[in-house]
Amino acid sequence: MLATFDARLMDGSRRHGLRGGARFALEFLYFGIKEARACLFVALFFAAVLLVPRAGIAGLPRYDALLIVALLIQAWMVWTGLETLDELKAVCLFHVIGFALEVFKVSGSIQSWSYPDFAYTKLFGVPLFSGFMYAAVGSYIIQAWRLLDVRIRHHPPYWMAVLIALLIYANFFTHHYIGDYRWYVAACALGLYARATVIFRPLDRDRRMPMLLAFVLIGFFIWLAENISTFWSVWRYPNQLGAWSAVHVGKWSSWSLLVVMTFTIVAHLKHIKASIHVPEH
Repeated sequence: MLATFDARLMDGSRRHGLRGGARFALEFLYFGIKEARACLFVALFFAAVLLVPRAGIAGLPRYDALLIVALLIQAWMVWTGLETLDELKAVCLFHVIGFALEVFKVSGSIQSWSYPDFAYTKLFGVPLFSGFMYAAVGSYIIQAWRLLDVRIRHHPPYWMAVLIALLIYANFFTHHYIGDYRWYVAACALGLYARATVIFRPLDRDRRMPMLLAFVLIGFFIWLAENISTFWSVWRYPNQLGAWSAVHVGKWSSWSLLVVMTFTIVAHLKHIKASIHVPEH
């Protein structure tokens, strides 16, 4: 049924009589539906975050229950063909990268945030389910690429994109010791992707968006999801231990940079790489 639904969403048959406000409204509606559909893993996972009580289920701690839910969702998506094995490998890489960052951030010498609840599946103070929060971003990009028939024009050379991605990831660690160079790295990314354009198809016509705008918008919605997660005490920042407060808006920039890194990994998938144009000069 979901495959049939996706096929209908991706039907690019021309609507010749559609013009003006009616076209805008229908394209906007299709765009919203495709975006929501691309967030399938995110939606199911965060539904579990909201529905699983803090006390856990039937004696199973909440973090362990969330890990089981995430694994089941991921297995179902591969089994039904919503994700290929190659895409699963990329998602697993996101999980490993995210988990390593989490271990560093909750360590005793850093303590950027903490996971206050007990779990059997905690390693180095970090529950294993946490990596899926990063994998969810990768899953969204992979699904949106297919549903919106995404193509990239003027993508920077891959070696430059990889270098920026590595600098972004490294800065999440090194800023605790040698200063935060986030804005310098962001300026480099700004110059690198300044010409890059996302071409996507919400209905039957191609539309364009600056790639930098796409990075910022995705980062904003991740920041919103982070606020929801901290509100429900999935994890907490030090300033939220006494009473909840909104996550600092500065985290928006961090998430946008993380999206750049995530996108770089996705862009190396064989079937996605074929839709990316890298100028020769």
